[in-house]
Amino acid sequence: MPDAGAARSPASIFAAIVGADHVADDPRTRALMSEDIWTRGALCGLVVAPATIEELSRCVAAAAAARMPVLPRGAGMSYTAGYVADTPGAVLIDTRRLAHIDIDAANMIVTVGAGVTWAALHAALKPHGLRTPFWGPLSGISSTIGGGLSQNNAFFGAGSHGAGPDSVVSLRVVTADGAIVSTGAAAKPGAPGFFRHDGPDLTGLFLGDCGALGVKGEASLRLIRVPAHEGWASFSFADRDACAGAMAEIARAGVASELFGFDPELARLRMKRASLLADAATLAKVVTAQKSLLGGVKEGARMALAGRAFLDGADYSIHAVVEGRVRAAVEAGLAEMRAIVSRFGGAEVENTIPKAIRAQPFTPLNNVLGPAGERWAPVHGIVRMDDAVAAWSALEACFAAFKPRFKGMGVAHGYLITTLSTNGFLIEPVFYWPEERFALHDETVEPHVLKKFERFAPNEAATALVREARAAVVDVFTRFGAAHFQIGRTYPFAHTRPPETLALLTALKRALDPHNIMNPGALGLL
Repeated sequence: MPDAGAARSPASIFAAIVGADHVADDPRTRALMSEDIWTRGALCGLVVAPATIEELSRCVAAAAAARMPVLPRGAGMSYTAGYVADTPGAVLIDTRRLAHIDIDAANMIVTVGAGVTWAALHAALKPHGLRTPFWGPLSGISSTIGGGLSQNNAFFGAGSHGAGPDSVVSLRVVTADGAIVSTGAAAKPGAPGFFRHDGPDLTGLFLGDCGALGVKGEASLRLIRVPAHEGWASFSFADRDACAGAMAEIARAGVASELFGFDPELARLRMKRASLLADAATLAKVVTAQKSLLGGVKEGARMALAGRAFLDGADYSIHAVVEGRVRAAVEAGLAEMRAIVSRFGGAEVENTIPKAIRAQPFTPLNNVLGPAGERWAPVHGIVRMDDAVAAWSALEACFAAFKPRFKGMGVAHGYLITTLSTNGFLIEPVFYWPEERFALHDETVEPHVLKKFERFAPNEAATALVREARAAVVDVFTRFGAAHFQIGRTYPFAHTRPPETLALLTALKRALDPHNIMNPGALGLL
């Protein structure tokens, strides 16, 4: 007979909580879950997938009792080592089974499990004519709400409503001892999580924390009625500074729900990736997304005639979506935008890109690799509106110093720019280079796309060059006092805080996580 006093294996302890089918200790799964888009981390010891916040609580408590580090993971779309371990043997919490959605239309609140994707939430709310103010990143087909709130998100709705955390009213978070902490008005026993501000705002403490202070189990977000009307506009600029200046001024005017742009190189790479099949599928989505069949046919015809020729030149471009309760408000917003662009010397071009993105907002994540299967990795900073032109110029000067080495190693780069409400200008340099892909890329990219890609050999020299360039970009952003999303283990955080602020953050970390088991190393804390 087995010894009744024998120690139970970690796998059996977690299996007793979530079921054996939801604990993985095989090398393939552990290796896959120990990667993000940018880097391979130390191999985790177990992957555990709870289905309820109570199971999540018990899992974290069990890990704490065994002094095993806990790594919270959503869909794995980090590119900053956001959840990958520095040392092996951690318990990785796969949150994707936390997938409940509770819509309270009367009180304009939705409560979701941390593993719900932004796309799933958007689809669930659509029949009600509702959405969250911020309604997802471009990766929302896979990215989870818990991951987004840990890392912070930009894009859909951000031009009007700010980043993802700005739509949150309360959280339920599991801290390092397994305690379930509720925030906002929901902190009172039995009270609904309908409002964020009820005394000190503890909700914000756990937003953007990269899981260093706790594991998100559940979030409640505000709802708005979907605006009845929308319009689209795209503009071309021969000059980088004019593009940045116009975009900052449009953001200040507050007229765009989404406002984003590309430099010529990123536009070229995006067009190189696109296919006629993708064009046809997008065209069908645009047609069916319109309010009427006639309107759909007209918009589809315009897109078909425009093709991609409007992006074939060497211009910078910006793209915008304007929303409103009445058509006149949309037209007024577009008119104000056109007047701003005119002052900066821009020209209006066919609005294919914003129209297509709105018709099909959450597309498969084939862009986690380059157009030929190259590795892809962004890095970004958020600067003041008034620093947009200077920061972009400084980044270009930084890249000029790397240009000969980039050419020799086959490294390409471009820029995505976007805005956050009226006060944040996000600049995201994007790198492409020949390097072997990870298992995570194979899991993410659609099979019919993946089979067309070249499989590159390991190329540590090129990756080291990209690593060096990413660090140089971060240094430029630091000079401008930039903020960052997805801080993870990439952007400077702890060592850029003044002593008084760092002391407070460290005290909070020690109070919530005295043994430093919660995503240790994230944010550079402890």
